[in-house]
Amino acid sequence: QLRLVESGGGLVQPGGSLRLSCAVSGFTVDYYTIGWVRQAPGKEREGVSCISSNDGSTYYADSVKGRFTISRDYAKNTVYLQMNSLKPEDTGVYYCAAALIYGLVSAADEYDYWGQGTQVTVSS
Repeated sequence: QLRLVESGGGLVQPGGSLRLSCAVSGFTVDYYTIGWVRQAPGKEREGVSCISSNDGSTYYADSVKGRFTISRDYAKNTVYLQMNSLKPEDTGVYYCAAALIYGLVSAADEYDYWGQGTQVTVSS
């Protein structure tokens, strides 16, 4: 059974860091394109980053380029999102999601499977 389980969210001060983890079961981390989507209060879901199934290429939204890094660990079958220099506007629920395509995904509605989400709050 395909399952995505996020962890690592929490409360952090502006300028701080968090690392989100997405534990994958039911398939290997390179079988689907896996990404992170966030939803801020009162806003639509936004594709933040993804890592492609076929060649490991990566996508980042302009709002997080240079601050966030996505990676995958084959041994642990886990995808990570390292978030540095966090800003209050990064606050939201972060979802791990998988898309049944080869290549990069930028839009939230391109994903087919979703985790339950983890809350990230950036506040002083």
